[in-house]
Amino acid sequence: MIDFARVRRMMVDNQLRTYDITDLDVLSAMNQVPREHFVTPERGILAYSDQPVAVAQASDGEGRHFLAPMVFARIVQNLEIKPGQKVMIVAGALGYEAAVIARLGAQVVLVEPDPELAAQARAKLEALPGGTSEGERAGSVRVVEAALDAGCPDEAPFDAILINGAIEERPEPLLRQLREHGRLAVILGDGGRTSRATLYVRHGEVFGSRAMFDAAAPALSIFRKEAGFVF
Repeated sequence: MIDFARVRRMMVDNQLRTYDITDLDVLSAMNQVPREHFVTPERGILAYSDQPVAVAQASDGEGRHFLAPMVFARIVQNLEIKPGQKVMIVAGALGYEAAVIARLGAQVVLVEPDPELAAQARAKLEALPGGTSEGERAGSVRVVEAALDAGCPDEAPFDAILINGAIEERPEPLLRQLREHGRLAVILGDGGRTSRATLYVRHGEVFGSRAMFDAAAPALSIFRKEAGFVF
């Protein structure tokens, strides 16, 4: 039988601490939340791979994935999430990322358009040891069924937004759901080796951006660039 607690500690020590993850709250949250809880039992050990891992498939055939642990942790570290802040996770799949960020004390809105995935996420989060509504730092998660590129304007403004996948264009409707000085993190590009984890920050009606580090991730098709005309 696999000792997942030991595997999780190894992930933190060997993948995260060696990849410039220094925020003790992020390290603690990722050591507490069991990634294996958010995949099918036979894929449990794969949950701790240092690569993106498929965790579910939406009704339109598009997959949902874990980001590689070191990529996810570094993105969360750069979002600088504080207790009591409101955070939106786009393409939240079965809820792992939401659970980690709730452990940081945030009030999380998970956006997932597929009703079946949304229902599974609610069930997974409810069954999570320690829960998400009475967690160590009093964070919570609300699952909302909505289009990924629309976000959840009824819950805006957000202090931080995480898009769980790669996109090819700046997500204007989501950026406008940030509050002043709010931050949005995403992997910008086609998801391949030339893609970069990018952080946007709102200053009034201006959204500054900076590339944080190179990162690969499965692309979210709804955010792909439209093909141009070829003559």
